[in-house]
Amino acid sequence: MIAQTIQLALAPVFVLVAIGNIMNILTSRLARVVDRSRELRRQHAATEGAEHDMVVLEIRIVARRIHLVGRALRLLVLSGLSIGLTVGLLFVEEMAGASLQPVAAGTFIVAIGMLMWALLLFLRETQIAAESLRIPETFLELDRKL
Repeated sequence: MIAQTIQLALAPVFVLVAIGNIMNILTSRLARVVDRSRELRRQHAATEGAEHDMVVLEIRIVARRIHLVGRALRLLVLSGLSIGLTVGLLFVEEMAGASLQPVAAGTFIVAIGMLMWALLLFLRETQIAAESLRIPETFLELDRKL
C-alpha cells in the first residue's frame, strides 16, 4: 500500500517542481526590476522638469511590477506549502488508516488555485513590462522610407 501512496503523491510533487521553476523565473525578474528601481531612484534626485516626470512615471511602473511579483511569489510559496501538506496528508492517511482523502483533495485544490492566481499576477506583470517597453512611434519615424 505504501507504494501506491508514493505513486499517488508523485503528481503533487511534480506540481511542486513546476512551482519551484516558476519561482526561479519570478525571482530573476524581481532582481532585474529591483536593479532598475535603484537606478531610477538615483536619477530621481538628479533630474528635473519633463525628464524628472518620465523618471517618476517609470518608478511608478517599476513599483507596480515589484508589487505584482512579490504577491505572485507569496502565492507560490503558499501553494508549495499546500502541496507539501497534501503529500503529508496522503501518507498520514496511509499510515494511520484515517480517511483524509477529502482533506487532501481540498488542500490540492487550494494549491492549484493559488498557483493559477500567481500565474495571473505573473501574466499581468509581463503585460505591464511589455507596455512600458513600447517604442514611441516618433522614434520609429514611420513617415520615412528606409
